[in-house]
Amino acid sequence: MHTLARRLFLTVALLAAAAGVHAQQQVFRITAIPDESPTELARKAAPLVKYLERKLGAKVEFTPVTDYAAAVEALVNKQVDLAWFGGFTFVQANQRSGGKIIPLVQREEDEKFRSVFITTNPAIKSLADLKGHDFSFGSQSSTSGHLMPRSYLLAGGIDPDKNLKRVAYSGAHDATVAAVASGKVAAGVLNISVWDKLVADKKVDPATVRVFYTTPAYYDYNWSVHADMPAARREALARAFTELTPASAEGKEILELQRATRFLPTSVDNYKGIESAARNAGLLK
Repeated sequence: MHTLARRLFLTVALLAAAAGVHAQQQVFRITAIPDESPTELARKAAPLVKYLERKLGAKVEFTPVTDYAAAVEALVNKQVDLAWFGGFTFVQANQRSGGKIIPLVQREEDEKFRSVFITTNPAIKSLADLKGHDFSFGSQSSTSGHLMPRSYLLAGGIDPDKNLKRVAYSGAHDATVAAVASGKVAAGVLNISVWDKLVADKKVDPATVRVFYTTPAYYDYNWSVHADMPAARREALARAFTELTPASAEGKEILELQRATRFLPTSVDNYKGIESAARNAGLLK
């Protein structure tokens, strides 16, 4: 009897342990490039996490990362299941993984994304006027805060590393605005959606910190997954995003926080222009 009871106990324990491992494997992890403050990223992620839990039937966790490179490595190494990338970070991740990173969906806004150059200096009215001044990009791996603005500067005959007095990297779009507003730099550049949000929330006065140049449009952000994700899960995930609509309170909240009109399917081909820009700027081997 004692032997039977012991065997029964061990069987139950093993089953419980297996169930625990299975539950742990079922956690669906998402991350995002830290292009804004950690508190803002967490605020934006919270309702999306709840929504995806219901749609996927799994526990979803938002896993913050310290920098853009960490977001790339996390998805490439399958430490997370879904990552919010800028166009350039996607290109880096796709190259780093040997083509194994798939851009799943993008916001409608990302088909024609832009960057804005800002300043408090009344003498700066065009890109040419930046010569000889201190300037701030965002993160070095940012599409809208570095790569594309740099490519437009180069196209305009301005080499940031030669023609500007000093080039800084703030690390995030809102940090760039703070640097310009405080006078740490004469001008800077950031993505247009963060700028519009800061103005709408009255966190910046556009009469003091003003936009003096807006770039042409380019493809930017997307939600990406690893190619090893099962097709059924990938389809369910894409469907969850494309089904978001402002008609419901939940959908409206998520879309507003994501600064999206709606989400659309996307493809690798949409980011060929960014890849070319990165190579031309010497930022991609």
